Amino acid sequence: MAEPTVLTEDRGPIRIVTLNRPERRNAIDLVLRVELADAFEAASDAPNVRVVVLTGAGGAFCSGGDISTMRRMGPDETVPRAEAANRVIRAIWNSDKPVLAAVEGAAFGAGVSLAAACDRVVASENAVFGTAFTGVGLAGDMGLFSSLPARVGPAVARQLMLLPRRLNGIEAQELGLVDEVVPAGAALDRAFADAEQIVAAPPLALREMKRLWRRWAADPFDVLEFETQAQTRLFDSADFAEGIDAFHAKRAPRFRGV
Repeated sequence: MAEPTVLTEDRGPIRIVTLNRPERRNAIDLVLRVELADAFEAASDAPNVRVVVLTGAGGAFCSGGDISTMRRMGPDETVPRAEAANRVIRAIWNSDKPVLAAVEGAAFGAGVSLAAACDRVVASENAVFGTAFTGVGLAGDMGLFSSLPARVGPAVARQLMLLPRRLNGIEAQELGLVDEVVPAGAALDRAFADAEQIVAAPPLALREMKRLWRRWAADPFDVLEFETQAQTRLFDSADFAEGIDAFHAKRAPRFRGV
């Protein structure tokens, strides 16, 4: 029997959700998307759980979408993939319980989206963030067009996506993508300590906070639908196929706008 791609552990009223594909630096394939959404929805429904902490196994948070599972494909395949990814973000945003991210190592592409979707991000000094989507001919998804501007501002978000660069934990904190930086190896402990402090807050107040944050601007769930439409078009493009080929060949992609 295959090992689960997502692990959960309850420490009192705090549930730790761990991405568990360390051999792929916790890259997101379809199975992980489904299991991660299941885990968040279960945590949201569990009366004994008050706060959720998301982290990754093996010294990495999430290296993004699993490129080994990607190829040029049409809407019949890409829409279910996008909807499975959106289900994860909906589960985080819809939950009345705070979700904290503990980031060690790589957080690329969808890994940035996952972290940014959380209510608090604690990262280690050795964490590395990068949007990375354009490297394979994609625009970004998993709520990034809502969560990233909400964290760093629209102008900075555009630059991080138009001109992707790698940010260490301190640089990411300076931009607002990360809330606190800790020494290497300490992100989960710090996030858990924060979760313990949050647990002491009144549950009803926390529930109303989460609901009010969802109303701060234009409905972020609309962004999920727009991202799905865009990614569906891009997955069926020659540029996307070229991006995947270039990644596997370890060469620079030659995009032609086709």
